[in-house]
Amino acid sequence: MITAPDREWEARSDAADRLPQDPDHGVIRVLLVEDDEGDALLVHENLQDAAIDVELQHVRTLGEALGALDVDCVLLDLGLPDGVGIPALRRVLDAGAPAVVVLTGLSGDEAGMLAVAAGAQDYLVKDEVDGRLLARSVRYAVQRRRLEVTGRELYRSEVRTQESHRLERALLPRPVVTHAPVEVGVAYRAGRDGVLGGDFYDAVERPDGSVLVVVGDVCGHGPDEAALGATLRTAWRTLVLTGTPTGELFGLLERVLVAERAEDWVFTTMVMVEITADGSAADLYLAGHPEPLALGPEAAFLPTTHRGRLLGLPGPGRWDPARIELPVGWRLALYTDGVLEVTLGGSRERLGMTGFLEVAEGVRTQTAPDEVVPASVLAQAVLDEVRALHGGNLDDDAAVVVVEDRR
Repeated sequence: MITAPDREWEARSDAADRLPQDPDHGVIRVLLVEDDEGDALLVHENLQDAAIDVELQHVRTLGEALGALDVDCVLLDLGLPDGVGIPALRRVLDAGAPAVVVLTGLSGDEAGMLAVAAGAQDYLVKDEVDGRLLARSVRYAVQRRRLEVTGRELYRSEVRTQESHRLERALLPRPVVTHAPVEVGVAYRAGRDGVLGGDFYDAVERPDGSVLVVVGDVCGHGPDEAALGATLRTAWRTLVLTGTPTGELFGLLERVLVAERAEDWVFTTMVMVEITADGSAADLYLAGHPEPLALGPEAAFLPTTHRGRLLGLPGPGRWDPARIELPVGWRLALYTDGVLEVTLGGSRERLGMTGFLEVAEGVRTQTAPDEVVPASVLAQAVLDEVRALHGGNLDDDAAVVVVEDRR
């Protein structure tokens, strides 16, 4: 159907000469920007002759056109009362115009080529246009514009994916444990929307043979939180590798957090264990984070006698260690709160610490007593079982780190 503010013509049907419509779009919405009534009438008639399904709106000035760009294609005359030539075209494009086909009264190619170079999809000389050519130009211009938009979106998506991969590598590094009789295995799943949050982990072996393992969680989700988590993780590894005393790590990391966070209310929880060189004991540090799980003959949370405050929130508090004696063959599981906060089977009930303890106990009992299961396999099995209880992809990102004795 072709409509105009001041006149309306009945469309003529000619099946043999009808141009196929876009299957995804149906009627093509066209804005004609033309101050000459004769030329405007000619455009109407040409589109009728082509029997193309068009909803046509006609305006006479550039100012009117800038407020009516919610269409599929603009037919733009370059000689308007309030806009002439390429500057007029640029104003339309800058205002967010879709596909633009320029109508020019000049028979040479120079004006049209300049218009295409400036961003138009096509140009037509008024005296040389018939219905078939006009309809084809409109339809192809719409398709080309869609391809341009799709290409830009694809590029943006690729850039976002690459950025996510860079953040993921910074948040989820390869543990640096080579000589100590300790194995570290990790499992991680991003949340349902695939956006990385602020979960991070790391493990580093010191020259004296001791091993430090950390798991942290920046509150919130999105690129700012992921970037902050990556910064804290990198700062932690740097401080450990440069020999910073363990007891000073949390205080220094809090200074980094305060300096780098986007908002004053952003905080981080962390848990850290320092395993002695002989693997017989560990010092446990907690900063508002749930305590690790011991996967022994019976799964149990490590006893906690010292709890430190969250990083980034003002208030009194220290981060003192609690000494934990470790039996031969010990296994510890550190995790983020995304594991505990999953809902069960579409209900509002959360897994919580009791449910997580049952999950870990169930995974442990599925392993034969003399079977050597890699730490990474065990970590993944725990996370897979949590996902199964939830009934699909997790809403929040979640990480499980299993550290085990290999003496």
